[in-house]
Amino acid sequence: MTQDESYIHRCLELAKLGRGYVAPNPLVGAVLVQDGTIIGEGYHQQFGKAHAEVNCINSVEENNKTLLSQSTLYVSLEPCVHFGKTPPCTDMIVQHKIPRVVIGCRDAFEEVNGKGIEKLKQAGIEVTVDILENESKELNKRFFTFHQKHRPYIILKWAQTADKKMASFSEERLLITNEHSNRLVHQWRSEESAILIGTNTALLDNPTLNNRLAEGNGLMRMILDKHLRLPSTLNIFDNSQRTIIFNCIKQEESNNTTFYRIEDDENIIQKIIDACYQLNIQSVLVEGGAKLLQSFIDADIWDEVRTLTNESLFVKEGLSAPELVNAIQASEEKYNNDLIQYFKHE
Repeated sequence: MTQDESYIHRCLELAKLGRGYVAPNPLVGAVLVQDGTIIGEGYHQQFGKAHAEVNCINSVEENNKTLLSQSTLYVSLEPCVHFGKTPPCTDMIVQHKIPRVVIGCRDAFEEVNGKGIEKLKQAGIEVTVDILENESKELNKRFFTFHQKHRPYIILKWAQTADKKMASFSEERLLITNEHSNRLVHQWRSEESAILIGTNTALLDNPTLNNRLAEGNGLMRMILDKHLRLPSTLNIFDNSQRTIIFNCIKQEESNNTTFYRIEDDENIIQKIIDACYQLNIQSVLVEGGAKLLQSFIDADIWDEVRTLTNESLFVKEGLSAPELVNAIQASEEKYNNDLIQYFKHE
């Protein structure tokens, strides 16, 4: 690993600390190096607050401020050049006369893409781009998917028994995964913008759809309830989180709940995805049930699948898990009897 790659790797480590807090902004980390010594570090910590470059520069001790004009700034994503929630980071870099900037990858956002790099170059700053480019893009796969494909990043998740059943046919709720896996699922939730379930899951399980077992901003709850069958007594209507009810009847705002009308046709999954893009939702964790999950698979609209299989639990008669196609297994891990497998789209 070259010196530049080593420092960008550190930027990526820092950027990950913002998971669950910065969406719809990207995860970004920054490091300032002078003569082989790190004099400042920072990352984007919260949406609407200072960006990584600002936090990095501000972290430099007062007696080292004079070293900025002799330093190299490493940043995992191209510095912004536009006014948003905060001023352009490029202006601050130029203001402090930092002579060299090394960037992990370009920003996919139209307002920035290449413009930040160009502005730095016009100011006489030496710019090196695409250091650990693939790793930098992978870290912000949600951000890049949203801006390049004009849709959110879609993760399908389900738990199943060893004989691939998601539920038994009895009225008693089937508990499939162990405590560790349950905490892991809440960690997954904390990293996404929204969670989506269908009518039957809401009715049968009455979930709260939060990430109470993990730190992070509360995610948006989304439910597909085409004919508005769900009673207002369910947990999803407790107004504790922003909630969207996709339906085919009405468009209406009520407290913290939005009834979002979509057409009921064969493209209903695409219509949900289009609505998510309009609502600036960058990632969606689809948690089931089987019919909704299979609809995403059949529509071929997904990026990742995560399955949790209890290898010691068998249910001869029950609801079958979705049938996955066009998938490549990326990795797996095991916690006691639970096998967790990660798949990527082929």
